[in-house]
Amino acid sequence: MSLVGLHHVQIACPEGSEDLLRAFYGELLGLPEIPKPPVLAARGGVWFRAGAHELHCGVEEDFVPARKAHPAFAVTDVDAMAATLEAAGHVLSWDTNLPGVRRFHTNDPVGNRVELQQV
Repeated sequence: MSLVGLHHVQIACPEGSEDLLRAFYGELLGLPEIPKPPVLAARGGVWFRAGAHELHCGVEEDFVPARKAHPAFAVTDVDAMAATLEAAGHVLSWDTNLPGVRRFHTNDPVGNRVELQQV
C-alpha cells in the first residue's frame, strides 16, 4: 500500500457562506462546482474541481479563517487573475520570496488565505 497523490484540500467556512464562496471560487477563479453527495450536502458547504484535484469548503461551527495555511492554485496568467480579483475588490499581496516564481496572496470572502501562482 502506498500514497499515490492528493485528492482534495478542505478549508473551513461559516454556515451560510456557500453563495459567497461560489462567487469567489466558482465565478472569479473559474472552478466548476462539484455536487456533494446528499448525506454530505445536508451539512452545508460547497465543493469545487481544481484541475485534477478538489477544493472542499466545509462548514465549521466555530469558524476562524485560516490566515497562514492555504490552498495554492496554479494559473496560466497570474496577471490576468490579479486584475480580475482587484476589479472585484480583493486586496492582493505579491510575494517575491521564491526566486523565479510569480505569485500573490489574497483572502476569500470569509477571510481564508488563498495563493495564486503562475505556471
